Parts: sequence; C-alpha cells; structure tokens
Amino acid sequence: MNKNSKAAEVSMENLLRIFTVPEAPGSTLSRLEHDISANLAGFLQDHIVAEETDLVKIERDFSDTLIPEAPVYVSEQAQFLLDKVVAQSVHTSSPSFVGHMTSALPYFMIPLSKIMIALNQNLVKTETSKAFTPLERQVLGMLHRLVYDQPTEFYERWLHDSHRHLGAFCSGGTVANITALWAARNRAFGPDGAFPGITRAGVFAAMRHYGCEGMAVLVSERGHYSLSKAADVLGIGRDQIVAVETDGHNRIRPDALQAKIRQLQQQHIRPFALVGVAGTTETGNIDPLDKLADIAEEHGIHFHVDGAWGGPTLFSDRYRARLKGIERADSVTIDAHKQLYVPMGVGLVLFRDSSVLKSIEHHAQYIIRQGSKDLGSATLEGSRPGMAMLVHSALKIIGRRGYSMLIDNGIDMAARFAGRIETLEDFELVSAPELNILTYRWVPASVQAVLREVDDDLQRQINDLLSRITRTIQKTQREHGKAFVSRTRLTPDRYNRHAITVFRVVLANPLTTDAVLQQVIDEQREIVVSLADNADIIELNRLTGVALAPG
Repeated sequence: MNKNSKAAEVSMENLLRIFTVPEAPGSTLSRLEHDISANLAGFLQDHIVAEETDLVKIERDFSDTLIPEAPVYVSEQAQFLLDKVVAQSVHTSSPSFVGHMTSALPYFMIPLSKIMIALNQNLVKTETSKAFTPLERQVLGMLHRLVYDQPTEFYERWLHDSHRHLGAFCSGGTVANITALWAARNRAFGPDGAFPGITRAGVFAAMRHYGCEGMAVLVSERGHYSLSKAADVLGIGRDQIVAVETDGHNRIRPDALQAKIRQLQQQHIRPFALVGVAGTTETGNIDPLDKLADIAEEHGIHFHVDGAWGGPTLFSDRYRARLKGIERADSVTIDAHKQLYVPMGVGLVLFRDSSVLKSIEHHAQYIIRQGSKDLGSATLEGSRPGMAMLVHSALKIIGRRGYSMLIDNGIDMAARFAGRIETLEDFELVSAPELNILTYRWVPASVQAVLREVDDDLQRQINDLLSRITRTIQKTQREHGKAFVSRTRLTPDRYNRHAITVFRVVLANPLTTDAVLQQVIDEQREIVVSLADNADIIELNRLTGVALAPG
C-alpha cells in the first residue's frame, strides 16, 4: 500500500457497503467502468503502455507480501490496478499484435460477463446453478451437432438425460485433452471379469491384467504440450506420449504412424489413444484426420482430435472440408476462448458416444449424487463458473454465418499475407498457411541463393546465424510495443530438417488488416537497418560472401 494513502475505516457497516452499494458516479471505478463499456478498444489503447517494461522493474510493484491490516479505498485500488496492472498488460486485442492466439472480444462480452459474475453460479451441481445446467448442456449439444451432426432425434433423447453427457466444459484445452485421454484410458483398461478396472485397481494392476508393459498415446511431432501433462497426470509416463514423424507440411505421416504402432506392440506397450491435430499451435496445419480414423478403427484405438484451435473451421462452408474425418473422432477438443471469441478460461471436450464420460464419473452423497443431472460428476474440475452463458451468447449473437465470415476472413488474410511475403526479396515464407497461421523469417534473396548452393555444414552455420538474427528482430519489435509477432523453431525439409527460428503470425483478430500487416513488415525492416553493426549480421556477410544492405 502507498505510504501516503489514507486507510479506510474498518467497520461492519463499511464492509456491508462493498457488498451492496455501488461506487459513486464520479469515482475512479465508476469512470473506468463507463469508459470500458463505452469504448473498450479505446480504453485499452489509452491505458496500456506500448513500450515494454522489463519484468524485473514490474516485479518491484508486487513485492510486498503483507496483507494490509486496514483496508484501502476501492478507488485507490482501482487506480493502482490502472497504473500498475492495466498499463503493463499485453494488448491482446490490438490488430498489430498478431503473434498470439488471443483476439479482440465482441463488445457484448463485457456486460454479459458482469451478469455472469454477479450471479456467481457453480456448475458442479444443479443446486448452485439451476438454469445454467440445462444451458450448458444445450451449448454442448450445439457444438456436438456442429462436429458430429447427429439426427434431431439423437439430441432430443440424450441432451438432458441425467445418465448421458455429450461433453464437458473445462477451463481450457489442456483440461479438455486430459479429460479425453482420461476417458480413453479408463475404457481401454476397464472392468473385465473379476478385474474391477483401472479406476479402482490402478495402473500397475491394469497392465498386469491386460498383459502389457506400458500404455501409450500416439500424436504427431507437432502435438500440444498439454498431452505430456495428461500422460503425467494419468500415470502412463511422459515418455509414452509417442511422437510420430511429420511430413513437409507438418502433418503426421500415416506410414510412420503404422510403424510406431507395430513397434509398440512388439515392446508389449499398448497404445490406447491416437491424437489427430486440427490446427497445430506452431503452424496451423491439420493432420489427415480421415486416414487417422481408419488407422484408429483398425487397431481399436480411441481417436481424439485436438481441435482447440482449428475446430471452429467447421463453421466455414468454404473451408470445413479441410477437417474431413473429424466427425469420426471419438472425442474432440475445442477452445472457446480462441476462435469462438469469448473471454479466457473456457474450453470443452465433445464425445461422439454420449456414454463415454460414464467411465470417469465420480459421485458423493452431499453433492453430484448418482442419477442427478449435476455436471460435476463427469468433469475433472469441481467448482466451475457459468462460462457456458458467454459461449451460448456468442453462438446466438454471432451465429453460424457470422462465425463463417470470421473464419474465412482469417484464412483468406493469411493466404494474402503469405503471398505477399513470397514476393519480397528480403523475407522467406517457411510454412504456408493451411488455416490462419503462417511462419516466415528475414533472409535476403542473396543469402537465399547461397543457402541453395552450399554444403550441409555451411548451410547449418548460416541458418544458425539467421536464427539468432530472427530472435533479435522479434525481441526488439516486442520491446518497441507497436506490434508483436511470436517466434518458434521448425525443421523444414528444404534445410534437411535442421531446426531454424522463424516468426509466427496468427490471424484471427477481425480488427487486423492487410495494411497493419504491411506495417509489421516495415518495422521489421527498420529494425534490420538498425542492426548494421550487429555481430551476427557481420558474420553472415563473411560466411555468405555477400555484402548485405540490410532493409
């Protein structure tokens, strides 16, 4: 607390006021609330500091671990948050911040979020959620229909059935993926004769009963790190998330997958789940889902699709065919806080068979009783907020056509930006967009020509230098605070699978334009000019024998 601040009086009367009486119209909090509601984009633009502050400096404002004995005034705390938190937050809604998967929010999310928070419903049981329980089931049904498109009779029968679940709401894609693999594991090693199943007997007893020495999940090299968390939590071991080689387009190779399955079987390791990726985090590529469904069916393996990013592509009449085969998945993850444009903290997992979640059900007499419609019986998390209300509102207000336009806009813009990069002499497109994510890097045409001619060792040295330069450009641009692209490492075939660092751009924000993307490129060029005396640039000149004129 600021030493010069005046403490508020501690009394029961004042405590009751903060539960019941709103701030005066002219207070700091009321003014902020009005500004956010009137013009969210303008508020963020005015209050978030563009130039990045070193995290060590920011930490100084958050170093006091003593809880104040006397309370501060609400307006004083609001001002602190404005000066020290809002100002130093990431401008995720900015149209020039194109390096992350968090987008601008529709304006209606702010007042509707206030209603949701004020109601403070707990979706673990109907006694603390009431209407939110059937609402959440309806949202699961709507998205289940988007993916699986079952007949109307299917949803009439199972949507509100107390013994069935079309899916589960979660805090995000990580918990959704864990839930899918949890159910897959329990079904693969379920009750069998006198064996009570893995849920009661545990992993060791399950392997002994089923005659195997391990359990495995198969996924491409581009699989999300949440799958390793799932392996850890489920007790199968991180090493049993088996990475399968990808092709030149970052998609899992079916032939390599079949070879991995045979290898695991020879080692007496039982693969119980296969994960197909619909929109990899790094490049946005989509695995051949239809072929993976064939392989999973052939081997009796649970087929899960991680569509946390790309799942909403199903809204697009133009591009949904790129996800062909997703409707054959046993389970599908979708992150609503990504391309469904709702606030952070909501993902979901859908199951083709509405009985699958029974394999992970938990009950208690004081809560989530057997036969009740309590949603907490089939979720990893217990107490949860009513985020389904925001997803429901987005689906209704934006609608199928609106989502189709948003998805199409992002994919089309990515294609245009990729095409633009391919025309530039000082940049190289590394991975073309299949959805709305692409990667590229700064490489002058003269250096590109050298890379095509030199031997593998020299090519590796040049690429290592370019990777360091890419990191410098990306970090410098981030620190300037006007634009942001992220970076990652890929292993392109053209460079003999040697890892290189690249810029990564995600185009889901509807406020981003082609002109904004041109400004991103222009700033990167300006940064390169400023690096004329950089040691890596000088060494690149020496190695390539080319006198570079940066920018």
